[in-house]
Amino acid sequence: MAATFVDKARITVRAGDGGNGAVAFHREKYVAAGGPDGGDGGRGGNVVFRVDDNMSTLMDFRYKRKYVAANGNPGMGKRCYGRDGEDLVIRVPRGTIVRDTESGAIMHDMSSGEDWVAARGGRGGWGNMHFATPTRQVPRFAKPGLPGESHDITLELKLLADVGLIGFPNVGKSTLLSVVSAAHPKIANYHFTTLFPNLGVVYVDEGVSFVMADIPGIIEGASEGAGLGHDFLRHIDRCRLLVHLVDVSGSEGRDPIADFDAICAELSEYSEELATRPQIVVGNKCDLLGDDRTAIDALRGHVEALGYPFFELSAAAHQGTRELVGECARELAKLPPIASYEADYVPPEPVVDTSGDLTIEKFEDMWLVEGPWLQRLVATINFSDYESRMHFDKVLREAGVYKRMEALGVQDGDTVSMYDLMFEYKE
Repeated sequence: MAATFVDKARITVRAGDGGNGAVAFHREKYVAAGGPDGGDGGRGGNVVFRVDDNMSTLMDFRYKRKYVAANGNPGMGKRCYGRDGEDLVIRVPRGTIVRDTESGAIMHDMSSGEDWVAARGGRGGWGNMHFATPTRQVPRFAKPGLPGESHDITLELKLLADVGLIGFPNVGKSTLLSVVSAAHPKIANYHFTTLFPNLGVVYVDEGVSFVMADIPGIIEGASEGAGLGHDFLRHIDRCRLLVHLVDVSGSEGRDPIADFDAICAELSEYSEELATRPQIVVGNKCDLLGDDRTAIDALRGHVEALGYPFFELSAAAHQGTRELVGECARELAKLPPIASYEADYVPPEPVVDTSGDLTIEKFEDMWLVEGPWLQRLVATINFSDYESRMHFDKVLREAGVYKRMEALGVQDGDTVSMYDLMFEYKE
């Protein structure tokens, strides 16, 4: 039984939480008052996407939808840091587009082969060794680790092929691919023999080769989802050159010109840019024509009037294939490389519900402020960015945190600790 081809999947990824910092004190027989030595918690594991050229489908994601990286280990005494959580590596086929499910925006294009971090692990909490001062020599508190990032993600596979074979079902696309490359697609005399794209490497000459894709056949209405619909059209988005096969034998009782125009109309409906992609038109099954060349001559005149080059071919009889492959190589030499998609995802400004509980405690000259919503807020703030810091300050003021601290007696110059953020209070 043939494997099912899956080219779209929705998953949830969550990075690991940071480990908690430790509260510990140095205990040694001949060392008096050794002091605090609680270590920091480890960083949570990242969720990393990696290209795997041995994969050609998103089938693995049909059965597993949630991916969670390991949490960081808590800190320990003797200033021992907790171990970082192990990164979770998710392998995807080359050419996979990663989108934010809610907005549909592109987060990353997995085409270059470089690893990409989709969700970053939470920072580990500080141990009590960080909070010792001349006036606070026995800090009995540490910080919890911060939560890791989480995203709902849609994976979309767009094949990386130089040449895409397009045309109605049963026009000979799979046969042509099997003749000019080492690919072995399923070939039979019925509609939709090809249910998923097949790729083959076509060797033209020493140092000259290209990737050709046999795309599932298109029918009228495909741009609106009919037949295989977008499952067909999605995979020619990246193709630099289209080879448009038309059956000129009349074996299906169809009009070659009408077929050619119908396919072009579907391309235009799906994408105006795709409709203007360079195209070579091929009249296939010429060996079945006999002496009547009316249909092929009419098609040639029609497509050449539109500015497309035209080739006669019989893929099954291996006639004209070498000439077609040579023309494809010459056209590709003039065209830019396969397009990659630029990320346009903008992380939303964090909206934090500040209605939850918040504890404010004083330890000598330090104020310890903690609460679930504050923990989530700190995890989303980039404190190296001015605007992000201003947003953080605004949220605290609007939530009344500073007013509560002033009511409890905070003084100018006191130290304030909020998870792994520590600053001096200024009135």
